[in-house]
Amino acid sequence: MDWIKEGTTRWDDDKKRVVGDAPAGIFDRRYSELANDDIVPGEWWRVEDDGKVVGYGWLDIVWGDAEILLATAPDARGRGVGSFILREVENEARQHGVNYLYNVVRPTHPDAPRVTAWLEKRGFKASEDGSLRCSVVS
Repeated sequence: MDWIKEGTTRWDDDKKRVVGDAPAGIFDRRYSELANDDIVPGEWWRVEDDGKVVGYGWLDIVWGDAEILLATAPDARGRGVGSFILREVENEARQHGVNYLYNVVRPTHPDAPRVTAWLEKRGFKASEDGSLRCSVVS
């Protein structure tokens, strides 16, 4: 798999397929409302496997911590894409001097317990507000 940093990130058909068309409740509704070529905030990386986009990682740094987003294409799930994205996002965060990563698994997420358990298995600690945090300090 290839980890590719996007420059000024614009919404496109691949982001719509992987993020925008995700089932309701997983991501912020704003992603389903974007039009092609709209600029999207944060730092984005795409994951390609044999030239096909199979996922995205997103990092938004605020005061030494970073919120992350991991998105895997439906036809690529169960192939290690999410684990690959998480490792790469952690590496990017360390290079930016980030202390903690956090992710929010929304209560509306259709598979919240499984996703929360997946993140906890990888070192994230859940809190009562639905956010999960993980130290990335070496």
